[in-house]
Amino acid sequence: MKHVDFKEILDFLKRIPGINQSIGTGVYEDQNWWLKFSIDIDNDLAWNVVQELGHIINYLSLNERLPASFYPVSAPPYLNGGPKDFLQWVIESKQIDFTPQDLKKWLESRLPDPVDDINEWKIDD
Repeated sequence: MKHVDFKEILDFLKRIPGINQSIGTGVYEDQNWWLKFSIDIDNDLAWNVVQELGHIINYLSLNERLPASFYPVSAPPYLNGGPKDFLQWVIESKQIDFTPQDLKKWLESRLPDPVDDINEWKIDD
């Protein structure tokens, strides 16, 4: 199993408003990597964060797709409980040469700057 350095992306993601500090990481047998985290749904910026990550990671443009996916996952709600405690979000790489550092560069160049300034995240509805 190859070594994947997650430190930079973890430090960056933890600065994003509403992302909880506990973030899981791993590498699949095919050498692609994943991150799994939760977003505080009571945070006023929670859906802004989901929207921004979904746009950048999944659908930046028709011709400029990242080799990664961002999507929700959950344990069965009827057995465990609601989204506050059991909804999580996954980012997965789809090409082994796309590193967590590559993802950080893409996010850093497109998310509000500085990423931890909540005023930069506010969008007029």
